[in-house]
Amino acid sequence: MTAAAEPSRDNPWPGLIADIGGTHARFALCGADGTVGKPLVLACHDFPDLTRAAQDYLTQVAPARPRRGAFAVASPVLGDVIRMTNHPWTFAIDSVRRDLGLDDLNVLNDFAAIAHAVPYLQPADQVQVGGGATVAGTPVAVLGPGTGLGVSALIPVADGWVAVATEGGHATLAAATAREDAVIAVLRRDGHVSAEDTLSGGGLVNLYRALSELESETPDGSLAPHDVTERALAGMCPRCAEALEMFCAMLGTTASNLALSLGARGGVYIAGGIVPRLGDAFQMSGFRRRFEDKGRFSDYLAAIPTFVITHPLPAFVGLAHLV
Repeated sequence: MTAAAEPSRDNPWPGLIADIGGTHARFALCGADGTVGKPLVLACHDFPDLTRAAQDYLTQVAPARPRRGAFAVASPVLGDVIRMTNHPWTFAIDSVRRDLGLDDLNVLNDFAAIAHAVPYLQPADQVQVGGGATVAGTPVAVLGPGTGLGVSALIPVADGWVAVATEGGHATLAAATAREDAVIAVLRRDGHVSAEDTLSGGGLVNLYRALSELESETPDGSLAPHDVTERALAGMCPRCAEALEMFCAMLGTTASNLALSLGARGGVYIAGGIVPRLGDAFQMSGFRRRFEDKGRFSDYLAAIPTFVITHPLPAFVGLAHLV
């Protein structure tokens, strides 16, 4: 974590923050007090690399260049060179820092940034889906399906919190029913089946296609993730509806596995681009029932609250306290 840059009359926005996913690059400016302003969402495929996207953003919105940056990326951060998991961009952190004229650039996993945001979320930024109250001073779990499946944790320490970046989205997917076993068997023909292979935008399509095959139906090969969701919610396609319901139930299994592994009595928070858009349909799905379905530990899980993060840019909330 770097110290906040001091604002000046010429540069009231000394910080540049960005949330870089597999589909979109989201940018904003940040004041020394953590205020976030001038957000803009750019399509990753419109730019050859991260530097060009950031430069385009700064050209549009920043008359005075920021001095510090904090970027969240949907990939592991293991050193200076970052290779995006679900996008072709590869970049060196220090080269991007120099190209953008920044004194400091802090790069972290995108779900670690969302984990950093949890202590600062307001009631309007989240919707509780079952469970009791959070227990102070205990771990927090964070996960969310989008282009991929992000997983992180927030661990209490003496002077606050430590966010743990993980690649839990690539852990082996567990089935909880015979129907899920059959779906995973179909997907396994292509190799290892991870949680991300069903709990993501592409995962929704995978579920739809596998379920269609099990019913000896010809799937609509043109369906994108949002088509599966829209047809399911509109009652237009029984197979899409089953895919979405299985998606929610499998997310419940994955979330409860994470809660048990972490002892996350501080709550489980769900972010990403899919679940917050489901609204009441997620509340009525099998997510929470599956979350609590853990035999002798059902009572333990029943007490743990689960939340859907509804803030449109939660990573920015975390990044604003890191720049």
